[in-house]
Amino acid sequence: MLTAFTAGLLLITVSELGDKTFFIAVILSMQHSRRLVFAGVVAALAAMTILSVGVGQAVSLLPKLYIYYAEIVLFIAFGIKLLYEGSKMSAATCDTEIVEEAKTAVAEAEKQLKNQKSIWAILLEAFVLTFMAEWGDRTQFATITLAAANNPVGVTIGAILGHAICAAIAVIGGRMLAGRISERTLTIAGGFLFILFGIVAAVEGA
Repeated sequence: MLTAFTAGLLLITVSELGDKTFFIAVILSMQHSRRLVFAGVVAALAAMTILSVGVGQAVSLLPKLYIYYAEIVLFIAFGIKLLYEGSKMSAATCDTEIVEEAKTAVAEAEKQLKNQKSIWAILLEAFVLTFMAEWGDRTQFATITLAAANNPVGVTIGAILGHAICAAIAVIGGRMLAGRISERTLTIAGGFLFILFGIVAAVEGA
């Protein structure tokens, strides 16, 4: 369980910093209560994690040999993809494309709220924006892969804690850190981490 917890925590923390959901939380926290934004964001990420772990457990019903090779291939493939993407990025701090996507998503949501500033409206906005941004993200597939081959409780707790840490950083000091986060460095670090997990999965399975 400890291995699954550590894997979930490290993988999510490194992957989510500087991600689209991170900047959505940063932007929302500039406009609304930080506590409400944090609660909405973490609730969405926790729901996504539980859903992903559930899918991972369904996948675990497949023959163990298939899961073993799939885990290795997926992690190493993700790692190589991230290393390639990182090598193509500029040395600038933030990925302006991701930031602009986050700004656009928040702006459209704010229009739909029509100046509604109630607690439930803010919570719902943070929840929906984060959930939709996280859907189909690489961390979702990574969580599914981890849960298919590791202790589901450990993966769930580790992943949710990782998400909560990133959300806390975003809402508390995101504005100050946003201009200093190197998307290139984080992407490359994430790539190496994915490859490392692929190697660990291969060694442990053997």
